[in-house]
Amino acid sequence: MKNFKVPYSEAEIEFVEKKSRFIGHIYKVSTPEQCQEILAAVRKKYWDATHNVYAYVLQNGVMRFSDDGEPQGTSGMPTLEVLKKEEVFDVMCVITRYFGGTLLGAGGLVRAYSHTCKLALDAAGQAMMMPYAQVLVDCPYNLLEQVRRLLPNFEAEEVEADFGASVTLTVALPAEQLEAFNAKLVDSTNGKLSAEFVGEELHAKKL
Repeated sequence: MKNFKVPYSEAEIEFVEKKSRFIGHIYKVSTPEQCQEILAAVRKKYWDATHNVYAYVLQNGVMRFSDDGEPQGTSGMPTLEVLKKEEVFDVMCVITRYFGGTLLGAGGLVRAYSHTCKLALDAAGQAMMMPYAQVLVDCPYNLLEQVRRLLPNFEAEEVEADFGASVTLTVALPAEQLEAFNAKLVDSTNGKLSAEFVGEELHAKKL
């Protein structure tokens, strides 16, 4: 698994240029089907809008955009280029435009759509998707607090604690920290404890 950036949250912003309203939306997505559902919902909500331009980039390499009736190359492509430049994945930007009566020209449209996309992305923030390892630590009660004190040093989080004859801690931590964490665990308990690897999954860490 590799690290990659995604939107931290969904966002909506508004930008006005020569009386044209541009409403920028950022969505967290993972499939083309999800993008189509979002687009349909936006078109239904803003049924009276002049245009609903969109672009999306998925982590698997799929990219799509639409000018939705704007002059070719003035809206969807510039929106996509902002997403690509920011190197954000699993993201969809939909920009709703209400025409204000003044033509912006090709250059003006490119700038307006690019700016709206960037404003919406900034409002959403970014997170890094990182592979996290999940481990089990079977720990006697007298060593529990000692183990817990180690966790912050390795960006580790206690996910669950199962109390029985001993305590079984489920711990999640960045995969790149696993080897160092286990070495410290073994060393600090004189070989009494070690971490048992049970799996790996992606976690979002806010940037």
